[in-house]
Amino acid sequence: MTAPETSSVDVLTAAVETARTAAVEVAGLAAEVGEHLGTSREAVPDPAVLGEVLTHTFAAQLPGYVGWHWAVTLAHVPGDEHVTVDEVVLLPGEDALLAPSWVPWHERIRPGDLSVGDVLPVTEDDPRLVPSYLADDDSAADPAGMVVAQEIGIGRERVLSAEGRREALARWSTGEWGPTAAIARHAPGSCGDCAFLMPLAGSLRLELGVCANAYAPSDGHVVTTDHGCGAHSEASVVPVDTTEITNIPLYDTQAYDSL
Repeated sequence: MTAPETSSVDVLTAAVETARTAAVEVAGLAAEVGEHLGTSREAVPDPAVLGEVLTHTFAAQLPGYVGWHWAVTLAHVPGDEHVTVDEVVLLPGEDALLAPSWVPWHERIRPGDLSVGDVLPVTEDDPRLVPSYLADDDSAADPAGMVVAQEIGIGRERVLSAEGRREALARWSTGEWGPTAAIARHAPGSCGDCAFLMPLAGSLRLELGVCANAYAPSDGHVVTTDHGCGAHSEASVVPVDTTEITNIPLYDTQAYDSL
C-alpha cells in the first residue's frame, strides 16, 4: 500500500527549524530569535501549480524592540524535496513601540525654528504667494514679461496672496501687538489715531502699521490699528492739585456776640 503524499502545507508547517535558521542568520545572534509563535498561510493564486506559501513567526529578543517579531516566509512547490526561504523581516506587533509618522519638513517647522545659517526654501505651490504678473503660461519665458513682473512686484517675481495677507493679519491680531493684549485694553487710545503710527503700504494700511515711538513697548514692531499703549500721542497728563483742603471754617460759628 502506497503512503499518502505529504501536502505542501504540512511540509511548510514542519519546517520550523528551517525558518528559525533563516531568522538567526538575518538577526546575527541566536539569542535575538525567541520562541515560535505560530504560522499564517499566505494567499497563492494557483496552489496546485505554484505551490503553497507559509509564514512562521518568532518572538524578537532584540533590546528596544518590545512587541516586535520575526516573520519568515517559506514556499514549497509540490514535488520538491526542500522548502525555499522567500523573506525574513522584523515586524511590529499591536503593542510595539513605533516611531511617529513621518511629516514633511514644511509641516513640521514652527515659528522660531529658523536660526543663523539656516535656509528655509519656499515651495512652488505655497498658497501665501502669487506671481506679481499674471499672463499666459508662455510669458514666463518672455524677457519683456519678466521685466513687467519685476516692475509690478517692485523687484519681486512673487508677492503675497490674499490668503497670505489674511493669515498675517489674523496672526498679528491675536499676538502681543494686537487688540487683545493687556496693555491695549488699558490704553488711553488706539494706534489708529496715534501720531507715532507709520501705516503699512498696500491693502492692509488701514489695519496695520509700525510703531515709531521710542518710549513705547511696541517701538519698531508691526501693530494693529486697534492696538494701543500708554504712550499714545494724544494722551494728556492731568495735573495733580496739591492745594491743601482746610476744614476749619473762616467764621467762628461756635460763639455769639451780645448786643
